[in-house]
Amino acid sequence: MSSVYHPTVARLTYRALLGRRRALILCALPLLLLVISVAVRAFSGADDATARQVLEGFALATMVPLIGVVAGTGAIGPEIDDGSITYLMAKPVRRPTIVVTKLLVAMAVSVAFAAIPTFVAGLILDGNSRHLAVAFGVAAAVASLAYSSLFLLLGVVTRHAVVAGLVYALVWEALVGSLVPGAKTLSVQQWGLALAQKVADAGAVSSDVGLGTGITLLVAVTLVAAGLAANRLRSLTLAGEE
Repeated sequence: MSSVYHPTVARLTYRALLGRRRALILCALPLLLLVISVAVRAFSGADDATARQVLEGFALATMVPLIGVVAGTGAIGPEIDDGSITYLMAKPVRRPTIVVTKLLVAMAVSVAFAAIPTFVAGLILDGNSRHLAVAFGVAAAVASLAYSSLFLLLGVVTRHAVVAGLVYALVWEALVGSLVPGAKTLSVQQWGLALAQKVADAGAVSSDVGLGTGITLLVAVTLVAAGLAANRLRSLTLAGEE
């Protein structure tokens, strides 16, 4: 495990992600979700259809990818932008280890701030009726893993990772991936919904992607993005050495 995970790199990454400014951003969206859930439950009572709309339309389509942007890009992007990554790469730490460690931290932060609040919101909205809370909690967790990897890759390949991530999260996932039939197959949100559909009671959740396809694409995107990020970081090191 020590060959792929470096405790010091992890500690520094946690410190960067959970600093005052990013912590406020990470807390704001889950807090908003919980406030909305409490208000909806107070005014509408427990209703499965309403719970699904809130969990799918706000939590999975908007909150989860936005938290992925903050965690994924923030895990490595700022260090590349200000040049401090060179000090880390000068240490006797393998480049893939740096990427894997930062990715694991980003995943942990994303799951903590996205999947857990989604599950709690489901409990507030309808008390896990038809297993909606568990289903969307699982969907948010697996989607968080893929988003973390995708946005970490963006943080490595471009200085405008946050902007690119926001465009992807707000335009593709929240709008195009939710409304355009052909684009839904390439939506992380739909891949997560495929698992939610499996976990929830029959007919409670629907997805435009089959379970096998959803799982395959989630795993493939997560691994490929992580591999590309590691390869890109290695090439940056070589450029600096030259």
